[in-house]
Amino acid sequence: MKNKIIYIVIAAGLFVALMTGFVLEMMGMKPIDLGEGYAFFMKQASPISLALGLIFALTFGKTYPDFTKTMSKKMLQWSVVGLGFGMTLASAIASGKEGMLFTIVSVFGTLLIGWLIGYKMLKVDWQTSYLISSGTAICGGSAIAATGSVIKAKSESMSVALGVVFVLNAIALFIFPVIGDSIGMNMKEFGMWAAIAIHDTSSVVGAGAAFDASHADMMASEGVSALETATAIKLTRALWIVVLAVMTPFFFKKRLSGEGSGRKPWYKTVPMFIVWFVVAILVNTFVLQGFEAGQAVSKYVSLLAKYCITLSLFFIGCGLTKETLKAVGIKPLIQGVVLWIVISTVSLGYILWVA
Repeated sequence: MKNKIIYIVIAAGLFVALMTGFVLEMMGMKPIDLGEGYAFFMKQASPISLALGLIFALTFGKTYPDFTKTMSKKMLQWSVVGLGFGMTLASAIASGKEGMLFTIVSVFGTLLIGWLIGYKMLKVDWQTSYLISSGTAICGGSAIAATGSVIKAKSESMSVALGVVFVLNAIALFIFPVIGDSIGMNMKEFGMWAAIAIHDTSSVVGAGAAFDASHADMMASEGVSALETATAIKLTRALWIVVLAVMTPFFFKKRLSGEGSGRKPWYKTVPMFIVWFVVAILVNTFVLQGFEAGQAVSKYVSLLAKYCITLSLFFIGCGLTKETLKAVGIKPLIQGVVLWIVISTVSLGYILWVA
């Protein structure tokens, strides 16, 4: 009972604090108007929310697991849709084009390197190795779910791959904004790097939001948001799920022969929140931007989405329990970490010195 009360208090406290920030921003006020302590919290709200979730999960274990899973997934997805109302078609296309050639090379390069490290060197079973590689190459859990259904992955392989990705996502949320700040990345550079090198959309938007919050002056002067850049590129990259779902059976033709295809139609491999994100951009571009009240609606919807993203990080953190860590195992984790370091360093070098 104690853990449930603490869970509710933390979640409610974060909700009130973040919605207060939303109202203040709508009124043109700043967090400092409520004191330095509140201003510090708002500046570091993303890592604080995630840290509270992690600490709670590792201390008390699973609490309200169904609610936590729903909030961590659905709130994040609908928040991403909300961000679409803050973007126009022109800005989304411009962001999505960034690093397209590198995206193609990195997707297939990551799959190949992951296969060599996991299956050939570490002797991780082929399903788990491929799922981890797929999640690293494209968009974490969504890619793992799509490819898992194609190769008819065992539940154990799915759990381990998702566990590896989840652990590394949590780490990325903390270290990416710090690294980006320490090497002097601008908003566009950080947005590109986060979209390419971080697995799940949840951690990409969380890292982008954290970087925006701690570099408000830079964002204003450059006129570019790391969050919006990262989101557009990540969701463009996520469409490669379709390509991967179509091509995977050819990679494992012998292993899958005789088992029946069991594949979903290609259009069912695209996560629906990506579709609604595109719809939101189109509505904002061709409807809401046409009149003043519509512009206000798009502004406040996208603003609310940013605060909801931060709140969802608490629920994401609550999913990383001791049981999750134990289920991962050392070899799959080594594969995930090495592969992640490779894609992170290569993409960083490309962004800083080539792009």
